[in-house]
Amino acid sequence: MGPSTPPSTPQASASTEKKKPIAIIAIGMAGAGKSTFVQRISSYLHSQDPPSPPYILNLDPAVTHVPFEANIDIRDTVNYAEVMKQYNLGPNGGILTALNLFTTKFDQVLGLVEKRAETVDYVILDTPGQIEIFTWSASGAIITDAIASSIPTVVAYIIDTPRTTAPATFMSNMLYACSILYKTKLPFILVFNKTDVQPHSFALEWMEDFELFQAALASHAGSTDAEGEPTYMNSLMNSMSLVLDEFYKNLKAVGVSSMTGDGIKEFFEAVQGSRMEYENEYLPDLLRARAAREKTLNDAKADSMGRLMKDLEIDRAKNPAGALADRWDPNEEEDADDEGPEINIVDRSEERWPGQYVDVTRARRHDEEEINWPRPG
Repeated sequence: MGPSTPPSTPQASASTEKKKPIAIIAIGMAGAGKSTFVQRISSYLHSQDPPSPPYILNLDPAVTHVPFEANIDIRDTVNYAEVMKQYNLGPNGGILTALNLFTTKFDQVLGLVEKRAETVDYVILDTPGQIEIFTWSASGAIITDAIASSIPTVVAYIIDTPRTTAPATFMSNMLYACSILYKTKLPFILVFNKTDVQPHSFALEWMEDFELFQAALASHAGSTDAEGEPTYMNSLMNSMSLVLDEFYKNLKAVGVSSMTGDGIKEFFEAVQGSRMEYENEYLPDLLRARAAREKTLNDAKADSMGRLMKDLEIDRAKNPAGALADRWDPNEEEDADDEGPEINIVDRSEERWPGQYVDVTRARRHDEEEINWPRPG
């Protein structure tokens, strides 16, 4: 008998697996502080020992300045102003169309991300300020599914805490968060931002005890009509608080301040805890859904090809002379595909240097800003 091969150990198998970073998709209402939050978590990762710079993607084509240096910036690929002019669009339509155009080249983005997978721990996506453009568009779904199918992915839903103290606004944010969670089907973290202005303890209490939320709702102005009866909106929010009670139990929530940096460490602890959740619960469903979509697409292609070949056979039987004159030169088609300029994704990683990220607490106005904004103090 020949020498037996030793069984593979977990250490050996783990060493052969490629390291995968975690993708963080920052989503939130306009003004919630997404870009400032991305800058703060980038600054936090740079300050670690040893430093762990993230790989950042800016997906907002209409932003003028961002407080961080993006490795891949949609503005390097698509000119938002030109898109509005050429397609005769308004601001939101221009952002949506620019994002659609960028998505057609997202395979290049995934290729660049995969090249950096061995050297970075986090990939961060800053989405457009108009939340519905990313969360409810086809391009947003394509980007989310493509990233989530490649590397572990977490959705960070940024909430403007000072503007959520009213029960109606809080309920609106929670309903939107619930809809995004079930649409993306990814690990989800509620990030209560701006806790330096308003602590988020009230929100955690409302999420943990719906009776406290109902009491706050009853004491809020406009909860009853002229006859002292609960209004329709009051009754609706009471019912929704009971419905969302199960939603809150399986949700991670952290409070952060993008200005002071409080809570950023707890946020990354929640992100790390979501990796195992992604691999055990979310990834299998994503792969099954992806396989089902590919099977449907392949079946449709096979059906179309079968009908085409059947039509060709009938045509050749009716017109044999025409079939002999039918020739195809593959070189001509290759030349036709090369016409026009090729738009490629720009990776700025080669231009980075240590400490390039911006400290937003010390940020100054850019020279391009011609408006004299008032400064406090």
